[in-house]
Amino acid sequence: QLQLVESGGGLVQPGGSLRLSCAASGDTFSSYTIAWFRQAPGKEREGLLLISSSDSPWYYADSAKGRWTIVRDNAKKVVYLQMNNLKPEDTAIYYCAAGWKVSPRWDEYNYWGQGTQVTVSS
Repeated sequence: QLQLVESGGGLVQPGGSLRLSCAASGDTFSSYTIAWFRQAPGKEREGLLLISSSDSPWYYADSAKGRWTIVRDNAKKVVYLQMNNLKPEDTAIYYCAAGWKVSPRWDEYNYWGQGTQVTVSS
């Protein structure tokens, strides 16, 4: 069993940065793939990027490539999503999820956090 809690969201101006955290409690955190998804109002949940249990990052969304990075700290049981150069279209609820597979599909993940709101606006 794994519990996930996201934090770090908020209101930021276009071009600004945020660092989201996904903190886990439970065993075998290091064995899981941790992924970040987002969902904007009226849109489907979108897989953004993930970091595998072997510490390899995978970037699925074009919006994430070149702007965002993902790192994990297994000792602290935390995954960080550093988001730079934020744009208004990045406004959404951001979720982290844990699963056994390396996949951009939300239905492949077993555990989810409650989400954190990111709003990019001037």
